[in-house]
Amino acid sequence: MFRRASSALLFAGLAMLAACDGGPPRVPEHHSQEAGPFPAPDRPVANIVSSRWSTEEARDRLNEAGEVMDKSGIAPGMTVADIGAGEGYYTVRLARRVGDKGRVLAEDIVPDVRDALAQRVARDRLDNVSVRLGEPADPKLPDNSFDRILLVHMYHEIAQPYEFLWRMRPSLRAGGQVIVVDANRSTQHHGTPPALLKCEFAAVGYRLVRIDDMPSAGGYMAVFERAGARPDPKAIRPCRLSGESPA
Repeated sequence: MFRRASSALLFAGLAMLAACDGGPPRVPEHHSQEAGPFPAPDRPVANIVSSRWSTEEARDRLNEAGEVMDKSGIAPGMTVADIGAGEGYYTVRLARRVGDKGRVLAEDIVPDVRDALAQRVARDRLDNVSVRLGEPADPKLPDNSFDRILLVHMYHEIAQPYEFLWRMRPSLRAGGQVIVVDANRSTQHHGTPPALLKCEFAAVGYRLVRIDDMPSAGGYMAVFERAGARPDPKAIRPCRLSGESPA
């Protein structure tokens, strides 16, 4: 009962934030921009070229979303964040999977993309979905709120990955996981080498649970959990392209 009530309150709060277009949403103190400096990544950052990775019909023929959700353990009643949601391919399928007792927060940093997704959510009457605008270096997610956070074919486009991951970390519930789907190629070619991904997550206080080949999604799926204490931003050291930490 407490879990259901908490989910309802969370969704109500997210809906209010998404509706407040007159100004920026309130940011919890835990995510204060006064936390300190963050290192820049020691590798190229891909440009955002499109909100569409492939057609939804082609992706469904490969059962992409179904396979990712199955391997991620996404189940009815969960609260899930879809970061870099784009046109909503995962958003609408996550909404069906988590059901009426679950919640989905779909977020994008491009206002026009966010607006188009909000229209789709309203048109499809996805009452368990909230759509909002994020920031490139800070998703501004509420603390202790999500069972799963999905980053699908977008991690290589994050210009400040250490700050982004650091600020995202408190939003995971106990046992919550971050799911990254990406291609095993260089970041400038719209992928992330797995060793580099593991190193960048580890630098901010996450551990790799597992990594699976994911041909249906054009690459691999990596699963991360929080591990240890969140480091001071000044102590974070950028990973090299090889995926190694500086000596």
